[in-house]
Amino acid sequence: MENRVLTVAALQLPSLPIEKAKLDYYLAIAKSKKVSLILLAEYVTNLFFKELEKTPLGLIEDQAQKQKENLLKLSKIYNITIVSPLVWVEKKKIFKLMAVFDKGSFKAYEQRALMPYSHWNEKGFFDEGYCHKTPGFITVDGFKIAVVGGFELHLDAFWQKMREKKADLVLLPTASTFESKNRWRELTKTRAFLGGSYVLRANRVGEFEAKDGKWSFYGDSFVVNPFGEIESSLGSNEEILIAEISKKDITEARRVWSFNKISLSLGDMQ
Repeated sequence: MENRVLTVAALQLPSLPIEKAKLDYYLAIAKSKKVSLILLAEYVTNLFFKELEKTPLGLIEDQAQKQKENLLKLSKIYNITIVSPLVWVEKKKIFKLMAVFDKGSFKAYEQRALMPYSHWNEKGFFDEGYCHKTPGFITVDGFKIAVVGGFELHLDAFWQKMREKKADLVLLPTASTFESKNRWRELTKTRAFLGGSYVLRANRVGEFEAKDGKWSFYGDSFVVNPFGEIESSLGSNEEILIAEISKKDITEARRVWSFNKISLSLGDMQ
């Protein structure tokens, strides 16, 4: 059987300036490596969440509009699908979206599971109801790809949907900080293994100066294969990761483990 391969990339960046020179640079590298899809981390096209909380609505809207225009143009120029979280303003409401820029076209899926914690309360900040299509699925070069928000890694319902839909690749953009590196690695490896799919994680880098200390975004973007193994990863600096997604490996992992074919009745369990 011929092994089809999809070449993808994860960009590990801090918040981007409005001008598109930096993205131009990395997209040119991706194009030279025959990349079909590139993933950006959370809070890269916008300010970090804790900064957004103190930013006037008009400035958030202006930044979002300009970054959307930039990404639309770049996806068309380089003929690459760009997937990026995007903080979006419409009718004075603020939404957290997963945006897909596909060679000049645009569609978005709303992140439905938002962090509810006192130190990072996205649920209390963002509005809901922009659209009802998450987790979203796109197709690139014959590969079925799921688009989810980073926090949704923790919720079983989303990953049950990945298995049901037989996603070949799950895109996982994050803005992970504190001492969570090992936890994110282990959770992601488990999800990939149980789902028989690749997971591409793009994490933010940079720092945020809070009143109680510095928040450091540690990078560690990586790709996990369907056997639950990290195939390649980045360090803590601004970088690009380029990886190949193999149909043969996806098929083999699902054949060997067949988790989706195992039925279990829990009716008699106490």
